[in-house]
Amino acid sequence: MPTDIPYQGTASGSSKVHMRWLPNQGQAHTVLGVIVLALLAGIVVPFYAEVMDYKLARLAALPAFLLFGFLLLFNRMALLTLIIVFRSVGDVVLESTRFSIGGYTTGLGGVINLCVILLACMLVMERPQQLPKKMVWSWLPFLLAALFGVVISPEKGDAIRTYLTLLSYFAMFVSAFYFVRSAQDFRYCVRLVLWSSVLPALYAVLDVALHGGSGGAEGFRLQSTFTHPNIFAFYLTLVIPLTLFTLKDKAMPLSGTMRVVVTLYFFYLLALLVLTQTRSAWIACLFVFVGYALLFERRYLLYLMLLPVVALLVPEIRDRLLDLGSGTEAVGYAKLNSFAWRLSIWESGLQWMRPSHYLSGYGVEAFRHFSQTFFPAANKMNWGAHNVYVQWFFDAGVLGLCAYLFLYARMVLVLKALFRADRLASFITIAIVIVYLVVSSSDNMFGYLVFNWYFWFVIGAGCALATISGALPTAKTDAKVNGGVPQQKAGVG
Repeated sequence: MPTDIPYQGTASGSSKVHMRWLPNQGQAHTVLGVIVLALLAGIVVPFYAEVMDYKLARLAALPAFLLFGFLLLFNRMALLTLIIVFRSVGDVVLESTRFSIGGYTTGLGGVINLCVILLACMLVMERPQQLPKKMVWSWLPFLLAALFGVVISPEKGDAIRTYLTLLSYFAMFVSAFYFVRSAQDFRYCVRLVLWSSVLPALYAVLDVALHGGSGGAEGFRLQSTFTHPNIFAFYLTLVIPLTLFTLKDKAMPLSGTMRVVVTLYFFYLLALLVLTQTRSAWIACLFVFVGYALLFERRYLLYLMLLPVVALLVPEIRDRLLDLGSGTEAVGYAKLNSFAWRLSIWESGLQWMRPSHYLSGYGVEAFRHFSQTFFPAANKMNWGAHNVYVQWFFDAGVLGLCAYLFLYARMVLVLKALFRADRLASFITIAIVIVYLVVSSSDNMFGYLVFNWYFWFVIGAGCALATISGALPTAKTDAKVNGGVPQQKAGVG
């Protein structure tokens, strides 16, 4: 290998500077590569600007892509950290970067999705031993069922996009195993997710100020930086239990001042959840509080008994609950309340299915594709089922639905094993899974990418904690090899 020419003592100061910065042969190739790339950029940028219609948000996609690529190559954990902290506010910006090429709509959001999948692949290839095989096997039946659903789908383009979205969820789950190498790292991941909620919580004030006096038939519904109030509500059902975990965690207790700040923030998040007017999220969050009270602090049951009385005094909650008692006759979507409308589309879809398709379904995105055929109130729109179980049975059949339920059963079993090592972490993560299963009965959860990323990252972190705590058989085996003590590497936090 060529080396730099050593500086001779008789050289002048200017020669010293010249000799120091004069590139050797290897460096010269790098400099030449940079010059070539700069020339190519100068040629491509004008054409790129024209394709992007000279809009600033779209033009920013190229430098953002280069930044993601650089971090993907040289600092993958920093890239993952940035995505976790800031993706919660991404929809506000990313929607304006979308453009069409050959009839296919994409944007910077697609680039981020690709980066997440590539990031997980690169982490696994570098350190395959850090990802327990049992965790991969938990996902495999579901991903194979979804892949078969893509093959038979009547909407190939939408099905492929859905499958890539599901792969990105798996990628976030896998990436958590490379973040968590100790119990402190798990708590670091929890606090990253909490930090991700700060900007949406602040933006919510602006949303209320701008749109609080307006609204449709349901009145004002807070959505903050998300594309729909329901998505923001489900995101809050993840953040609120994690805030409770941070307040009650004895392994990493908060200081006096921080405890006051986090407590106030906890109640502020509850207020935001009320403003979303998402009833399933309210019910799911109530389950978490009841479960915590039963397992950890029984005195909280007294407060929860008063909660229904207080809730009925809040107009937003009272009106949304009373709405369930009206509009139950299926004479058209405009005259149905949301629950009756859901019952109508579920019944229509399931009655339309033929027994020959019960086993394998009609293919990914088939429910939307055929909804105009079997749903009388479709009004020329392709509707999702607003129920993951109904839609996945329709799309992937009994086999796909069983694979889907098997995935969550495996997650619960792994997190339950964590209970011996960390009771609070085990409870919170299991509660988050149960919350997800509850809200999946009334909404199109597969399509809520941002929320699912955070959900699977937290669940992955919990499973990783179970692994390094010796809760999984693989970890116990490793412990025996290492003298009976589970080995923990230094954390990344």
